[in-house]
Amino acid sequence: MKGFIPKNRFIVFFVLVGIVVIYIIAVYAFLAFRPINQISPESKEFTRGTIADRNGRPLAVSTNFYHLSVTPDAVVDVIKAAELLAPVLEMDALQIVQEIQDAKRVFYLKKHLDENQYDRVKRVISSENLSGFRFDKIPGRLYPENDLAAQLLGFMGDDGEGLAGIEYSMQSTLAPQLSTDVESSRPGLNVYLTIDANLQYKLEKIAQEAMDTTQAESVMMVAADAKSGEILSYISLPSVNLNEYRTSTVDERQDRPAVIAYEPGSVFKIFSVATFIDAGVIDEDDIFVCDGKFEVKSSNGELIRITCLEHHGALTAREALQYSCNDALAQMSSNINADYFIAKLRQLGFGSKTGVELPSETTGIVKSTTDKLWSARSKPTISIGQEISVSALQMVQATTALANDGVPVKLSFISRVTDQNDNTVYSRTPIYGERVFKSSTADYLLSCMESTAKSGTGHRAALGDISIGVKTGTAQMADIEHGGYSETDFLSNCVAVFPIEDPKIILYIVITKAQGETYAGRIVAPVVGDVADVIIDHMGLSREGAATLAHSGRVSVSTGQLPEIDTYLPNYLGVPKRLLTNLLLRTDLNIKITGDGYVVAQNPPAGTPITEGMTIEFYLE
Repeated sequence: MKGFIPKNRFIVFFVLVGIVVIYIIAVYAFLAFRPINQISPESKEFTRGTIADRNGRPLAVSTNFYHLSVTPDAVVDVIKAAELLAPVLEMDALQIVQEIQDAKRVFYLKKHLDENQYDRVKRVISSENLSGFRFDKIPGRLYPENDLAAQLLGFMGDDGEGLAGIEYSMQSTLAPQLSTDVESSRPGLNVYLTIDANLQYKLEKIAQEAMDTTQAESVMMVAADAKSGEILSYISLPSVNLNEYRTSTVDERQDRPAVIAYEPGSVFKIFSVATFIDAGVIDEDDIFVCDGKFEVKSSNGELIRITCLEHHGALTAREALQYSCNDALAQMSSNINADYFIAKLRQLGFGSKTGVELPSETTGIVKSTTDKLWSARSKPTISIGQEISVSALQMVQATTALANDGVPVKLSFISRVTDQNDNTVYSRTPIYGERVFKSSTADYLLSCMESTAKSGTGHRAALGDISIGVKTGTAQMADIEHGGYSETDFLSNCVAVFPIEDPKIILYIVITKAQGETYAGRIVAPVVGDVADVIIDHMGLSREGAATLAHSGRVSVSTGQLPEIDTYLPNYLGVPKRLLTNLLLRTDLNIKITGDGYVVAQNPPAGTPITEGMTIEFYLE
């Protein structure tokens, strides 16, 4: 330096360097000796609530699925990776190679891997050190009963949102309530339905047999508690396996009883006659003569003609229902004010949603007298179930007024809601509407329906040892292609109430586009009888002449224990389904149960080593 830089500048420089060094040492010391902060606990992972039947049998439970994503540029050896992954992904190796080579960015090679598939794929990727592969964990649902009550349950999307059925309508209840404050977050609530899964299973078998026998396009069936409005069974065929809903068709997913509107035909006559009797425009003993057609001219010269299938002769209102006479019903309708008639039908719930816990419910169509499509023939035509469209749920809702002394009761699918500790958050109580008919009117209509079951168009539904009332109807369906009514497509339906003296069950069945025989009295009424028999036995309703047995009141119940899963899979042969359902609550295993009754086979067999996420299948009979 030789005096080029003054000595005092060196002194200032080194002083500043010393200050910086001292500062760094001080900060380091402060950080080194500062108390260690506790690591914030990970936010809890809350699960979606379970959907169960009225007895607690799980119908929809939470699980996890995995999407396998690939970053193409990060895969070192595409051919090797494809050959190793193809067997476990159940894909073609060449297909995997092609997809990776063609991809420009990150993509999903395989979606919706279950826990068992995820475990196997993960082992291959890890053991072979494959690069460029990653798993995305997504919330999912397992439906233990596959297609049981499928349209009612609905299904859930990859984002955890319900897309149909109860999964959709009860989304805010089933979904976990999350917030920034973990303590105020909560798991999803459990929803208990009003349906009985065991009864549902039995009735679905009968419905499927009816559909196969008649070669019909579809079948609808609704069974409800006449006093409370609770729906005990809800069927729409064809149906879908909810565990495979992504491969199903729109037709299989369609919730027909709620969303399809149709002309009901002669079944509707019970509501027309009830309105006429209740209004006092006809009397029980009035006579109406059927000559095979109803034909009158309106004041503006319009000719109104409604044909009847028979020449029934002189009939009372009871006999008109018994033989389903169009002519007599049209004559009766001439006596009532059109606005009053339509108002009464709306009071029964036609033309509006029933308000059940299902999405996309139809309102149907009920004309008003001011509607531009209203004509002189509208009133008599509506009285026989044409020029009006209804849903299956509306038909059941309206029938509750006849079964409850003239007072309708609101239908519902929800029995109760509980939290994860089984504390009741909501419990349903029946909701009754305003009186629609006098009690005497309701009693009279039920007795007319009983006559129809004994010796009328619904005699094939008669049970013999328990009273039942029915009304059948066969309606031509609209010809969408050519307009008007189809000559080949019919909707056959029947409503039933039993027992008549103290109504407990309302049953409604619809068969659409049956091949061959289409008359409801021949193809639907027998199914009504079969279903009613099952319901009566399942619910333990008393039958005439049923054997009685004296009992001490002491009942011995087997306390069968479920074999515990530890290191190896136990032998479950002979285990009843009620015990197996506890396994569905395990998150480390993928449990699949097929059938009802007791285990007759299991896969894998007893003695198989247990691995996390493995799939265990039970087959029951």
